[in-house]
Amino acid sequence: MYICPVCRKGLFPQGKSLVCENRHTYDVAREGYVNLLPVQKKHARDPGDTKEMVEARRAFLDRGFYAPFRETAKEVMASAATPGTVYLDAGCGEGYYTRVLSEGMDAFAFDISKCAVRAAAKRDGHTLYAVAGSYDIPFPDGGADFLTAIFSPIAEREFRRVVRPGGYLMIAVPTERHLFGLKTLLYDAPYENEYRETDYPGFRQVERVRRESVLETDDNGAIRSLFAMTPYFWKSSKETSRRAMEADTLRTEIGFDFILYRRED
Repeated sequence: MYICPVCRKGLFPQGKSLVCENRHTYDVAREGYVNLLPVQKKHARDPGDTKEMVEARRAFLDRGFYAPFRETAKEVMASAATPGTVYLDAGCGEGYYTRVLSEGMDAFAFDISKCAVRAAAKRDGHTLYAVAGSYDIPFPDGGADFLTAIFSPIAEREFRRVVRPGGYLMIAVPTERHLFGLKTLLYDAPYENEYRETDYPGFRQVERVRRESVLETDDNGAIRSLFAMTPYFWKSSKETSRRAMEADTLRTEIGFDFILYRRED
């Protein structure tokens, strides 16, 4: 189902590679993913999340703190997807959501971070993972029945192109008080996230489902991993970072809105 990022022709398996009719060839790595991000389309030597960020996120998610959100995403998806649906996960990261959402689907997923894609493919033999970016998706026009973009950039034009008319897009956005306790730990004047109702050309909102909880832990390792997987890790000063890295306890609200859109004809 992937297409060649150079000539936009369909790719088909040939041995341990994917090949297009113009003989552009992309090897499938030992872990089971393919790199479809040409060098000329990279904005950095190794774009996307680093190995350290991927490992921190995986360590935190494996503790189950976000498991309820994954189940909510699955429930929202179940209202619109059926077995055999062609499912595409944009910005899949290390595959925490992909592995569950892809069950029973013809599944594809991509992320611009090779480290994240490698980690995802190692733990998921069902989905075909690729290194690629959301603003130039190597996927055919109207090829996806259901597209998810969970905590990843919204590439409106490309999403509209790859989702078939009548297909669905699901995104996830943080609630106003998400991680407010962590912000209180980091900043003297913590702020709430802004609530937004966003319309995307070519899509009509069908449903918005909120899931909220409270995270409490006295595990410094979990706190460090959570901090390292957030944007605050890169935005904080050495002093504010130290507060998070040395914290022994954390109590914070967590929450996400899962928003389902239908692609208009």
